[in-house]
Amino acid sequence: MLTGTQIILLREGSERSEGPEAQKEIIRAARAIADALRSTLGPRGRDKMMVDSLGEILITNDGATILQKMEIQHPAGKMLAEVAKAQDQECGDGTKSSVILAGELLHKAEDLMGEKLHPTVITRGYQIAAEKALEYLASLGRPVRLQDTELLERIAMTSMMSKGVASYRAELARLAVRAVSEVIDSRGETLRFDRKNIQMVKRSGGEVHDSELFDGHIIEQEALHSAMPKLVTGARIALVEGAFEAKKTEFTSEIKITAVNQRQSFMDEEARMVQRMVDAVVAAGANVVFAEKGIDDVAAEHLARAGVYAVRRVKRSDLELLARATGGRLVARPVDLGPGDLGAAATVTERKIGDDRLTLVSGCPKARAVTILIRGGAQHVVDEVERSLIDAVMTVGVALEDGRVVTGAGATAMELSQHLRDFASTVGGREQLAVDAFASALEVIPLVLAENAGMDTIDALIELRHRHKGGERNAGVNVVEAKISDMESIAVEPIRVSRQEILGATEASTMLLRIDDVISSRRTAGGPPSNPGGPSLG
Repeated sequence: MLTGTQIILLREGSERSEGPEAQKEIIRAARAIADALRSTLGPRGRDKMMVDSLGEILITNDGATILQKMEIQHPAGKMLAEVAKAQDQECGDGTKSSVILAGELLHKAEDLMGEKLHPTVITRGYQIAAEKALEYLASLGRPVRLQDTELLERIAMTSMMSKGVASYRAELARLAVRAVSEVIDSRGETLRFDRKNIQMVKRSGGEVHDSELFDGHIIEQEALHSAMPKLVTGARIALVEGAFEAKKTEFTSEIKITAVNQRQSFMDEEARMVQRMVDAVVAAGANVVFAEKGIDDVAAEHLARAGVYAVRRVKRSDLELLARATGGRLVARPVDLGPGDLGAAATVTERKIGDDRLTLVSGCPKARAVTILIRGGAQHVVDEVERSLIDAVMTVGVALEDGRVVTGAGATAMELSQHLRDFASTVGGREQLAVDAFASALEVIPLVLAENAGMDTIDALIELRHRHKGGERNAGVNVVEAKISDMESIAVEPIRVSRQEILGATEASTMLLRIDDVISSRRTAGGPPSNPGGPSLG
């Protein structure tokens, strides 16, 4: 009955590809993203220069940052960018490895599909392989504790080996480990780490060596009044949410003054209200005040006369960090302040750093929040130091949370690959081919490391296979010396990094392999489709 009748399913201008062609397009797009990161992997990886539409230049080899700045349009590429984002949020490291592994899994799947292996069989084989790899990975880990400072510093240095600040990695690693040790929650049977308890303040000028850790907090503002002290020792800190000023009504009001002395009485009462607020602060014993809202000029004058250091319009997030660092409590109004609400710090001082004057709160006896002041010769340097330190504190934190670490430099990936090759022969059906392909894909990590180090990749891979077959579990690519070495004491990473790499890469690749139809629906400039009578799937 519909012979000769035109049925419009999609909007005008929509594009559709299906079947093998759609799968090839998806794999090509995903592999293009993975290939873009290959040259950045490892200590000998190269950097990328990113230039945005405004001409701002960013030089980095941080995988998550590169993918974020690339503004990827293809949906398959966006999925791999999400893999990197999840890896970065969960572990702080391994973003490039996870994307490169996902790209290699898709490359191996493309070869298998060329041999007429169905995508459903491939995805099932990949899932079997990933499950087995994670099971074996748990047996490779070795314990790490909060007291293992040297091992924790090696973990931090490993995360920074490929960064542009690698020459400073030893001292930055010490900063990262000290910061994590200060804020990690060791109450209970397990350790808990919250990255938000470590603040980072960047100021260009000086050298990276000048970066320092404060067991407290830095407020990027100066004292409110020039007569206030610039250094307070034995600080007793009040954290106030309300304003130090006469309360304004919430609606428009009018006051009629019928006598000359009424105006003065009105002003005197406002002044007494402000004075009561200041008296409450002094009576509580506070000599430092951080207020979320305003402090008017009269209140500032009274506080200065009382020898109180005050800062106004402090961000809510800063107040909360100050509370964790000093042990103080936030109070709603100045008059509600009591001695038990005050936080404590050894010193509160105003210091000029670069072109700015900052307030430094340090020497907190029970600090649960700390600050790292990052210095560097130029803005792009301090930005790279910040990215490196974020990765370092994250890897140290998750290593302590999980309590186990594995060897990096491709050693763990190679050991898992060898184990899966042996396991593949025990898998029945065509899934065996997919498991073997998964094992081969894992070898891409040491292969790319060797490639970026200028080594002969075939020789490096052969030697790695031989040594792992001989029982050398920790044999990996020593990129610095361009040879295969035991990397147990050189490159160490949290077990969660390897686990998340396998999970993220497997989930992304199997999801993409299930797609056989890509429909891109676009609205036309004129609005609705030219034939509104036909059903639309776009």
